[in-house]
Amino acid sequence: KTISAALQVSNSTVALVILKWKNFGTTRTLHTAGCPAKLRNRGRRALVRGMTNGLGQTELQSSSVEMEEPSRRTTISAALHQSGLYARVGRRKPLLSKRHMTALLEFAKRH
Repeated sequence: KTISAALQVSNSTVALVILKWKNFGTTRTLHTAGCPAKLRNRGRRALVRGMTNGLGQTELQSSSVEMEEPSRRTTISAALHQSGLYARVGRRKPLLSKRHMTALLEFAKRH
């Protein structure tokens, strides 16, 4: 508390700096692994929202340009894949015919 009062910063900031010093022996910003992400979380959430509301690929590209986010098709599809959305369509289930309905009823009555 005395350090935060002397520097006029919050207690949590001082605690985080001390924790960083104890863990890494420095207070400098350390390198992160990998390439920086093209899309921010906000942009990814907007793409998922647009896709679930029924927008297509071209509408998503134009909306991402308006949000000043990268708008490549591959970038958008990768972001949607990371969010668990894939371009799959459910298989059509055939309707029951009269013969199948009677067979089902007979089976149900027997068991």
